[in-house]
Amino acid sequence: MAQAESSSTKEDAVNTETEIILDIDGSIVHVSLEDSAATRDFLAQLPLTLSFGDYHGIEKVSDLPSRLSTEGAPAGFDPQVGSFTYYAPWGNLAIFYRDFGYSRSLVNLGTVTSGLEHLSQSDSFTATISVAR
Repeated sequence: MAQAESSSTKEDAVNTETEIILDIDGSIVHVSLEDSAATRDFLAQLPLTLSFGDYHGIEKVSDLPSRLSTEGAPAGFDPQVGSFTYYAPWGNLAIFYRDFGYSRSLVNLGTVTSGLEHLSQSDSFTATISVAR
């Protein structure tokens, strides 16, 4: 019984209001994550330091060290400005700083709640991603 009370899992830490931060050379981007199999897999990889590049003047993308589960995810997603997503075919994060249309295999992970302007200040950057404390 004591063992069950003291054990915890990544799922215990995830709820509909899990917040993460991206630190881009001291500029902070806040993201609110949804609760899903994909976000739980993503959170299990944190903290991460990733290099992001610009993709077609619409989004910033970065490869993840391992793929995320898409269990229970819809077939696609229509991203808006600030959408924090996972593109399953390529196994990468995609953070939209411009509006875009519906994309198959795009999984919504959450939404940028502040600091979106830091994503478009340069074509590429390195960000350290961690759970907000």
